Amino acid sequence: MRRREFITLVGGAVVAWPLPASAQQSSMPLIGYLSGLSAGDRPAHLEAFHRGLGVAGYTVGRSAAIEYRYADSQADRLPSLTNDLIARGVTVIVATGGNNPALVAKTLTSTIPIIFTSGVDPVKVGLVNSLSRPEANVTGVSFFSVELGEKHAQLMRELVPAANLIGVLINRDSPESTIYEKSVNEGARAFGLPLLVVDGGTPAEIEEAFTIFARRRVNGVIVSADPYLTGRASQITALAARLAVPAIYPNREHSTAGGLLSYGNDISEVYRRAGIYTGRILKGEKTYDLPVERAVKFELIYNLKTARAQGIELPLSLQMRIDEVIE
Repeated sequence: MRRREFITLVGGAVVAWPLPASAQQSSMPLIGYLSGLSAGDRPAHLEAFHRGLGVAGYTVGRSAAIEYRYADSQADRLPSLTNDLIARGVTVIVATGGNNPALVAKTLTSTIPIIFTSGVDPVKVGLVNSLSRPEANVTGVSFFSVELGEKHAQLMRELVPAANLIGVLINRDSPESTIYEKSVNEGARAFGLPLLVVDGGTPAEIEEAFTIFARRRVNGVIVSADPYLTGRASQITALAARLAVPAIYPNREHSTAGGLLSYGNDISEVYRRAGIYTGRILKGEKTYDLPVERAVKFELIYNLKTARAQGIELPLSLQMRIDEVIE
């Protein structure tokens, strides 16, 4: 149930959308969808992107075609996937699933427009030199996920006031991980929260991380903001339930998979906005005339079923700030 409505500003696999014969006409614009993740990961985000295209007046298979390329979380596949899209003459490249796809695409083409989704300040990582007027052929939608470590540490201190040790699951294969780790460490120092940071860049490493958390008897777990870890939401929330300690996550995918508490942006809205921007590019607008949009509203989501199963009751200070309860 919604308690507060808000407005958000804002290799791999080769997948081709099935098209009728008429869709092969050269007049139909071709979108290149480049993802650092795997086909089938986070389907709600792809659906939101399609909705955004629809808002801009484009229907996949009727007025626009899409070529999908997925790197399966292997960054070294991105250059060849990007070059393949370039060779196919795509009108625009939509780079998602981390910063790497956009960074690689930027190095390989200076003429094809690139629309990114980024969980970090795009100026800091070199995607654009200005948010208000992006350079050359790159713009997109940015959100704050990797900068939320400090906030997650604060929430954990409120959730477990007497915590002696908190486990942090991070994916150091991701270039964004250093930013999140810095942020969560700053929060830990500010709120007197001892941390045990463990790497989990593969399913086996995630399992091992929770084994370490159990052995060290952590009082709670914070899962870092990372596209790969979000894609492993079901595995991670199941392990957290087995560990039977409170856990805080970076977005709603974890909460809907059974995670206790998540705090972050509505990423589906970010992808919808990216779809709208893609449609505007198809209509002839230029990337340098489209300012980078930044998501400025956040959602705190509480899974009541998980809380009841673990015998956890949120402190009143947190209850008053919940945006959505999953029952």
